[in-house]
Amino acid sequence: MKTTNRIVSFVVLGLLFLTSCSTEPEETTLSDTKTVIDNSAVYNYSATEIETLDLINNYRKSIGLNTLVKINFISLKSEEHVNYMIANNVVNHNDFVSRSNEIIRVLGARNVSENIAYNYQTPSGAFDAWLKSPSHKENIVGDFTHFGISIRQDAATGKKYYVNIFAKI
Repeated sequence: MKTTNRIVSFVVLGLLFLTSCSTEPEETTLSDTKTVIDNSAVYNYSATEIETLDLINNYRKSIGLNTLVKINFISLKSEEHVNYMIANNVVNHNDFVSRSNEIIRVLGARNVSENIAYNYQTPSGAFDAWLKSPSHKENIVGDFTHFGISIRQDAATGKKYYVNIFAKI
């Protein structure tokens, strides 16, 4: 009987020690999650996409705002919409709620917004048009922390489609 009590006591003490004296935090922070998601999602940025992101960040920096961090997952969501617009020969924000909700669900975003452009041959052309549009400019200067982009050219028409998604995470 004493042996059984000792074994039970050791097991209980062992469990208490393991659960109460851990030196490693058990919480996963949002930044840890973003890193995992960003590293696991693969998106190959073109020079045009990088130039457009740089235009946005340089503008934000010039007016005293934080620069935005690109997230591959957001660029993949942008690419899905670019491909949809090309396949359907449309320029619109169709299904933005679905894209936004997925970014919120996967990345924990608190706010998501989107700019699109069509038929601008250069990043500066699309960027300048966005700045001239109050609602598009509002997204560029908005309270965001991250962004993604996709720019594709329709092989049949030669026209470029831009989708730029912003998120506050």
